[in-house]
Amino acid sequence: METIQGSCAAVPASPPDDDPTTPTAQQPSAKRQSAAGRLLLGTDANQRLRVSRALTSMLVFVVCIGLAEYAVQFRMASLAATRLLQAGVGVWMIIVYAALRSGWNLRLADPSMTLPQILGAEAWVTVSYLMFAPVRGALLMLLSLTLVFGIFNLDARGRRICNSFALGAIGLGMAIMATLHPNSYPPHIELIHFVLVATILPVVSMLGAQLGNIRQRLRRQRNELELALERIQELATRDDLTGLYNRRYMQERLTQQISQVERSGGRFSLGLADLDHFKRINDTHGHGIGDQVLRQFADIAQICLRESDTLARWGGEEFLVLLPDTGPDQAALSMERLRAAVADLCTLREVRGLTVTISAGVTEYRPGETAEQAVERADQALYRAKAEGRNRIVTD
Repeated sequence: METIQGSCAAVPASPPDDDPTTPTAQQPSAKRQSAAGRLLLGTDANQRLRVSRALTSMLVFVVCIGLAEYAVQFRMASLAATRLLQAGVGVWMIIVYAALRSGWNLRLADPSMTLPQILGAEAWVTVSYLMFAPVRGALLMLLSLTLVFGIFNLDARGRRICNSFALGAIGLGMAIMATLHPNSYPPHIELIHFVLVATILPVVSMLGAQLGNIRQRLRRQRNELELALERIQELATRDDLTGLYNRRYMQERLTQQISQVERSGGRFSLGLADLDHFKRINDTHGHGIGDQVLRQFADIAQICLRESDTLARWGGEEFLVLLPDTGPDQAALSMERLRAAVADLCTLREVRGLTVTISAGVTEYRPGETAEQAVERADQALYRAKAEGRNRIVTD
């Protein structure tokens, strides 16, 4: 048994701990991704979602390319113009995919690039409408379909921009073609087409706004539930008075530490501290002052101990400290530094002359024993510290 007593200035500071390096954990989903999927979509979950959505929306372009080829085969369109359109659509798809797959999109306020993708799709559908008169009715459905892919991400301003661009582009194109080629684009038919577009696009946009609002409400509810869960977890592991970990959490932490030591080797020590004559403080000055003393001790202890140490209120005025990767000598020095700091700093303006000291017992965990056995030995060392006069540290 070893007894340590002295001032804070005489106690050397514990050597600084090395910063732990935590390896980046692989996402579980990434392990199940095929090589082709990783190559096509990447490994980042958010980027994979953006790329996959973009590829899905590109089905509109694929349909345009297919319709263009169909029109060429049946001599409904110029071969040169069709090939130019197909090449332009192909280049646009490559640009969008490259921007997303390379990560360039992360520089933008909207990494999904929703607005430029929709505007691009509307532009190409409009060009296709003006080029392929016999199948232009089908292209009007594609024009409204382009908005469906962005109804969740576009805000009200974005929806207005898309609607205005689509109506302006298709309306101007219809007017020009009805004037220059009235046989292929009869004005009365184009008027019907424009009215349909002017009706369908706002309806789709309104649906997008409603779904967007629902999504925002669900997101807020999810955030509120997450905050509530965090609060519940905090209440389950924290002491209300001091804000320190409670006994339940420390018991779980001890079990984890023992499992780690038994599995991988290593060592750890325990320090059990008790405020001297705390009952006298409560009886003399009231429980309010006693609560202030407990809170001030907790503040001082969190400053004195290392970040790797775990401090918990074990019960009443007892506090248990878990010191990982620490032998009994270094643990005793850490507890002595805490003892000296409490003796020097734990004072209250409301009660002049009030002195607060602590006694503590320190022990090192012995392989094969239970957490209760280790704590019991620390408690026995604490008992000896009190028997020897208090305000001291005793090592088991």
